[in-house]
Amino acid sequence: MAVTINMLGEMELRHNSTIIPMPASKRSRALLAYLAFTARPHRRDTLCEVFWDVPDDPKGALRWSLSKIRPLVNNNNTERLIADRERVVINCADINIDLKLLIAKSNLSDLSCTELEILLQQSQQPFLQGLDLPNQKLFQDWLMTERNELRQLSGQLLVRLASHVDLTTQAKLLWAQAWLTHEPLSTRAANTVLSLLQQLEQYAQATLLSQQLLTRFNDAGIVWAVELEQRQTTINLQCNELLSGRELLARQKVQFCTSQDSVRIAYASLGKGPTIVKAANWLSHLEHDWNAPIWSPLFKDLAADHHFVRYDERGNGLSDWDVEDISFNTFVTDLETVVAANKLDTFSLLGISQGAAVSIEYAIRHPEKVSHLILFGGYAAGWRIGATEAITKEREAVMMLTHVGWGTDNPAYRQIFSSTFMPDANEAEFSWFNDFQRLTTSTENAVRFLSVFADIDVRHRLAQVKVPTLVIHSLGDQRIPVSVGREIAATIPNAEFVGLESNGHLLLGREPASKVFVEAIREFIARHQ
Repeated sequence: MAVTINMLGEMELRHNSTIIPMPASKRSRALLAYLAFTARPHRRDTLCEVFWDVPDDPKGALRWSLSKIRPLVNNNNTERLIADRERVVINCADINIDLKLLIAKSNLSDLSCTELEILLQQSQQPFLQGLDLPNQKLFQDWLMTERNELRQLSGQLLVRLASHVDLTTQAKLLWAQAWLTHEPLSTRAANTVLSLLQQLEQYAQATLLSQQLLTRFNDAGIVWAVELEQRQTTINLQCNELLSGRELLARQKVQFCTSQDSVRIAYASLGKGPTIVKAANWLSHLEHDWNAPIWSPLFKDLAADHHFVRYDERGNGLSDWDVEDISFNTFVTDLETVVAANKLDTFSLLGISQGAAVSIEYAIRHPEKVSHLILFGGYAAGWRIGATEAITKEREAVMMLTHVGWGTDNPAYRQIFSSTFMPDANEAEFSWFNDFQRLTTSTENAVRFLSVFADIDVRHRLAQVKVPTLVIHSLGDQRIPVSVGREIAATIPNAEFVGLESNGHLLLGREPASKVFVEAIREFIARHQ
């Protein structure tokens, strides 16, 4: 039985050529679309939060919806909907989804003008029309993100038509004008239209349009230098376009391995080249990280020319949450498990925050595997080790507020957290953090993490590190003072130190320091081959 799910326009499901009636419940239809389109495992408790606004029995509501979805995608020979006690996934290997087919076709090179026009018409249909759930913020955010991705795809198709070698300059101009209508604040589209007008010697129109566009861009706060020259502007469809969060998520490969104490650890890999393994640190999620303002830009840059491997801490992200042991030793053994599962011989090891101490311990235990050790925002001793009274009060306040403020818009919790982790974040980034908390771990585990981090102590191990080491630290880090990073660099033999012009313990991807961070890593790895 061939299963097809059409998500452009109103959602439709077919078995072979027969249209199958959909569940009456809009939530159940939305759940089917979400599971099928993402095509990856989701925790049951996360699905409950995404689709149900705290009903009396969210898990029961989820079970009921799954019972309605199961016969739509399963048949006697194939079980596509797979659900265990913790996770739910739809195996979409043999399910045709119109938008995914559209994306795959759009990625082909050398498409004809006719083929591009057909794809453009398809991309202009609304994604999951009528399936909005206004009261379910997490689902609605996902839905709006996907609709925005589809809109961007339409723009990319217009770019290709505006530069297609088989079209006349006049035809290219029509498509470029459509592109500018589609993206009215795109300076690229504006320059392309002006260039084509000049090639057609329509100078008066070009001058008038440039004046109109200059006003438009100025009103929007966009800097645009008008250059009216009689020359052709080349459009490169691939000109360093940033991969979207969805594209990165689709490209990464998520797998699971089992630790010594039978905890399932989720890990993911992306990219080609020399391997970088990022030791897990708190507040990560292999899926949602790709839309995170603190991680996504950095990870994308590192994966551009490296095989980038990372994993979620036990009790966090896609790894098992209900675990008996959360401790420094299990953090190290989990890293050992992930390295073994990936069958890695040598690699660069990146440790961030408490992941730095884990990386230090691993590098001492396995120096033959670690070619480069890179530590950012790290500390060798948790705050309980020799803490001042002021530090003790501050950290205990954070732990207390975590009990009551985790995953909520609690102003007191936000203030203490933001003032130390990412003091220069804006309101949108604070809002992202509030949603991200609920997706990464439970309140109970968050408190457990904070307590374990407080007791970390690898100071006595620093002098035993024998691998090339780079220590990076924000000069204005208010969570872990830069003096801590300098002490680590001074104690590890031959370690190098780079200070970043940032106040963040966690770097925001929009900060100039994030580019310095990535370039420092690249340069260090290249220099110590």
